[in-house]
Amino acid sequence: MQTPIPREATEAFASLAKLVYAGSASQEVLDAICRTAIEIIPGAHHACISTLDANEQLHTQASTDDIASTMDRLESEAHEGPCLDSIVEDSVQHDADITDDTKWPRLAELTVSRTPVRGMLGYQLMDGLGSRAAFNVFSDTPGALTTESVDVGAVLAAFTSVALAAAERQTSAENLRRGLESNREIGKAIGLLMAAHKVSDEEAFQILRSASSRTNTKLAALADKINESHRENLA
Repeated sequence: MQTPIPREATEAFASLAKLVYAGSASQEVLDAICRTAIEIIPGAHHACISTLDANEQLHTQASTDDIASTMDRLESEAHEGPCLDSIVEDSVQHDADITDDTKWPRLAELTVSRTPVRGMLGYQLMDGLGSRAAFNVFSDTPGALTTESVDVGAVLAAFTSVALAAAERQTSAENLRRGLESNREIGKAIGLLMAAHKVSDEEAFQILRSASSRTNTKLAALADKINESHRENLA
């Protein structure tokens, strides 16, 4: 049976949800999730969200501090660890005390010599950043990351996947909206050029494109200028 989620954790999730649905930028959401992790996960001192590239190197997308970011570099150096395994094996990775018979001996040696970290958690993230991403939690106290820590972290990791997917959809929708607006402005500019030069729509588009290339101005920006000039002449 899973441990009930503490009240402070549910309140934190509610705050994060408001941040997501208020349309906050993805980076702001990722940073907030990392901060929330060390506030609500028992035993957590550091957290980060990471992606894995084609060369099997980890890249920190958000973190609570330099120690969390350092753990990504150490995992890449050791070629083992909770972040890598959570992505590759698609499972929760948990080692409450890396100084005691750990499954990641190379990482443990590097970690103990370079950081205060002694316990680790890793969860794969499924959306937004792609399947090669993970949410990672670290503790400076051996044994502090308990079963309760794993359960609360799992809920936060699931929330992170949903939040990233929502942010990605919002970004896609915004890009589509901007694209449609640009196309409308370009269409208006072509119409004005057709009327002014008594040419076909294709010829008007060529005039617009040539001017864009000659002035090193984006097509949409040039169309905006033409339309704005027309509105000023009508005023």
